[in-house]
Amino acid sequence: MNTKILRLIVAFVLVGSIGLAIVYRDLLNDSALTDRITQAGAAGPLLFIAIYALGTLLFFPGSVLTLAGGALFGPIFGTFYNLTGATIGATLAFLIARYLASDWVEERSAGRIKELQQGVEQEGWRFVAFVRLVPLFPFNLLNYALGLSRIQLSQYIIASYVFMLPGALAYTYLGYAGREAAAGGEDLIQKGLLALALLATVAFLPRLIKRLRT
Repeated sequence: MNTKILRLIVAFVLVGSIGLAIVYRDLLNDSALTDRITQAGAAGPLLFIAIYALGTLLFFPGSVLTLAGGALFGPIFGTFYNLTGATIGATLAFLIARYLASDWVEERSAGRIKELQQGVEQEGWRFVAFVRLVPLFPFNLLNYALGLSRIQLSQYIIASYVFMLPGALAYTYLGYAGREAAAGGEDLIQKGLLALALLATVAFLPRLIKRLRT
């Protein structure tokens, strides 16, 4: 695709996202989000994915949205919707940084762009997998920062989707377990223990990965 056309598309998406954020800013809180998604019926999942992607672009805490996805859709569909929304938002941020806002991203990244660029040059998609599993960089800023590296877009998307899965699954299930606890559902102890086990696994992953890399 012609670079100029791609830049126009990215610019259009950015302007549209800002406009949607202004119009629907009240949706980016837990209770309002839950109410609106519930009222949307069959369109609820698509609306949730769009809101998640928008929140990712605008530096909204992903953990809040992920917990809400688990509470709204359960552990299986919730994980899929959370992961899809996060990946779409991360991809849009990547494109914005690469084609429109490189100076702004470099300024906000506090001089760590070279570290990311070197990592990508040395390891390619494996470096993206590593930083998705090990939180060396804030998630929302990382999406923009990686846009300034030489990683291919396809590799970035696939590595992001696959290696964000453990964290998405853990926090989605935690949101689901919290909903079940609030509603007085069955097997609360088992669900609570499973949620804690998933969180413990995600917390242990960085140490395991660092050892394997060493």
